[in-house]
Amino acid sequence: MDLLAFAFIQRALIASALVGFSAPTIGTYIVQRRLSLLGDGLGHVAIAGVGLALITGTTPLPWAVAICVVGAVLIETLRQQGRATGDIGLAVLFYGGLAAGVLMASIAGQGAGGLSSYLFGSLNTISASDLWVVGGLAALILVVALGLSPQLFAISADEDFAKTLGLPVRVYNYVIVILAAITVTTAMRTVGLLLVSALMVIPVAAAQNIVRGFWRGMWTAMVIGLIASVGGYLASIYADVAPGAMIVLITIAFFVASWPLASLFHRHVHPRQDDVDPLPAPHDHTEQHAHVHGPGCGHDMVQHGDHVDYIHDGHLHAPHGDHYDEH
Repeated sequence: MDLLAFAFIQRALIASALVGFSAPTIGTYIVQRRLSLLGDGLGHVAIAGVGLALITGTTPLPWAVAICVVGAVLIETLRQQGRATGDIGLAVLFYGGLAAGVLMASIAGQGAGGLSSYLFGSLNTISASDLWVVGGLAALILVVALGLSPQLFAISADEDFAKTLGLPVRVYNYVIVILAAITVTTAMRTVGLLLVSALMVIPVAAAQNIVRGFWRGMWTAMVIGLIASVGGYLASIYADVAPGAMIVLITIAFFVASWPLASLFHRHVHPRQDDVDPLPAPHDHTEQHAHVHGPGCGHDMVQHGDHVDYIHDGHLHAPHGDHYDEH
């Protein structure tokens, strides 16, 4: 009998597709902000929510979402107030969340074993009600992350420049970390809380190797995440192995394959640095022009260190405060 005819496998396929497609969306902003390990930290915080659910005998997902969002808001607040660096905040998330979750699971009489399905994923046990929740959360992530993409990209690329545009930077920073928290908890039944960061970050890294530009990179990452999630789950069925681990390994395979593809693709499609007519010395101011660079402005975007340059009239323009620098 065809395994795909079973209802639980069909639900698992839909759930893996939803998570694989939505996770790299918020992952794009996380990578741009150089917070690639944020997903791991939030995953450990979500473990505390699962442990709390085991104590109270309630459904884990709502508790995990609530605890994870609170943790994300707390660490972003500390970061904005300068009371803790990003590394210290992530360390608190890692160890505090994990320890609290294991402790509460022990008090509930289930020990660390009771957390295993959430730590490493349990696609085959997703119920119809679970699928509706996953679908709703994935839709929320996609609507907000795509609908606010110009604003979220602007603050992820250059907060100072975003402030000059009049954007509420602090609010959008909270939006990003809250979306990350929701993404982590949505994926805990697919790849698990310990592996979810890979599904958020690695497709984005692979996409950045292959394509240039914010929109092209985001959509490519989403497609890679979708293929890896669905393909990984199908492969795990026929190989009789853990689905979460297989999904992550296929995602890594995409990243490894992107290295030679990047060299071949950019050699034939994208201009080399020395083909851009001659570049001024770093941080020379451009002549003033009325055009405002940003996502969707019509100019190609090139990642340059910790910021983004826009190719304009043969030069690379980088937003810097109230002016542009030529690189």
